[in-house]
Amino acid sequence: MHTDDLPSSGDSPDHENAAQDVVAVDADDNEQEVVNRLVAHTGDGIRHRAFTVLVFDGDGHILLAQRSPDKRLWDTHWDGTVASHPEQGQTQVDATEQRLEEELGIVPSQYEDLRVTDKFEYKRYYLNDGIEHEVCSVLKCTLDATALDPDPEEVGGYLWVPYDHLHDNPRLYRQLRLCPWFEIAMRRDFS
Repeated sequence: MHTDDLPSSGDSPDHENAAQDVVAVDADDNEQEVVNRLVAHTGDGIRHRAFTVLVFDGDGHILLAQRSPDKRLWDTHWDGTVASHPEQGQTQVDATEQRLEEELGIVPSQYEDLRVTDKFEYKRYYLNDGIEHEVCSVLKCTLDATALDPDPEEVGGYLWVPYDHLHDNPRLYRQLRLCPWFEIAMRRDFS
């Protein structure tokens, strides 16, 4: 990809996302091509593969992670633990294990039953800064040991929330600006 192909809407080709790729997919999550991550998240966007993981403790609390203020899209919003994009040839489970360790210091020996539970497509614009157009897999796991070591470049904060209560009482949690993919995953999880 040439820097001439990058968007000109204030996004610098020096942005860290310009050095990364994502896997463009069709509506059925069939791989189409590898595209620049910054390009995929600007303009009208390019549909690409993504995942979000919902991490629970043994008491039914979900671990919410606040996105770092340095994130380009949905900065300081609360996410369902971790969300990212698998690399070409990487499974959703492998990508999830990698991101849990990189972002929160959670290693596979701390959890059990990591599995894909759902998949959906969505498209959302974020202010004038970009777009998410993703086929998003949802993964879940339960932590046996809840010790965390968050990376401040990825995570602004974290908290444990009763999952059922969060779903059933959105007004009580409205001060937590939730990422759209997490809200969709949670709504689908309870339907």
